[in-house]
Amino acid sequence: MTPALSVSHLRKVYRRGTVAVDDLSMTIAPGDFFGFLGPNGAGKSTTIHCVTGIATPTSGTIEVFGVDAVKDYREARRLIGLSPQEFNVDPFATARQIVDWMGGYFGLRAAQRKRRTDELMERFDLAEHQKKTFRELSGGLKRRVILARALVHDPRLLILDEPTAGVDVELRRDLWRYLQELNRDGTTILLTSHYLEEVERLCRTIAIVNNGKIVRNGPKEEFLAGGLEASYLTATGAEPDHIAGAA
Repeated sequence: MTPALSVSHLRKVYRRGTVAVDDLSMTIAPGDFFGFLGPNGAGKSTTIHCVTGIATPTSGTIEVFGVDAVKDYREARRLIGLSPQEFNVDPFATARQIVDWMGGYFGLRAAQRKRRTDELMERFDLAEHQKKTFRELSGGLKRRVILARALVHDPRLLILDEPTAGVDVELRRDLWRYLQELNRDGTTILLTSHYLEEVERLCRTIAIVNNGKIVRNGPKEEFLAGGLEASYLTATGAEPDHIAGAA
């Protein structure tokens, strides 16, 4: 079976010599809900940037459903939906415009964009807010717009970078439900999050990255024996007293 995402010996060195990712390899199976964890600066965002074409790998290979993400960037990018942590949108655009414009970016015709945007407005309870500008929306509604934008072209792989950051508890649980529905419908999801409860609730497979390398990878159950927090702290080299406190 062709993996949804295959990253092999990825290395990314920036111009000033900073090694952001160092010989990182991981594989995500189709239909998986994959947690990608690590401290700030560990290499998570750089890996995602290389997968989505925002950054060019120094060496190594990346394939999305068998498509080379560097050599065949456009084809690979069509298979990916990206929901970034930052709100990288025009704050004066309406919720509907933001989703519609992304559909145009991926080549959807006007009728397709209208149909798909209508579907997403309904699915994410945005219909009554679709004519509001982005800056008028609450934090939770903004997250829904960003997620809807990532899904407008019906990607096979959805990458979520801190999708519930700054969202209150009730809205976070609403987003969890949406993501579980998407995954049940067959969308492969890669999730980065600092909310370990979120990862424990949603993911089936977990990889922990530290200093640009994968330091632990496997089924979620392998991380839960001593508690996910303790497993995470151990893998990332935390102080023993912190690990003991988590356990």
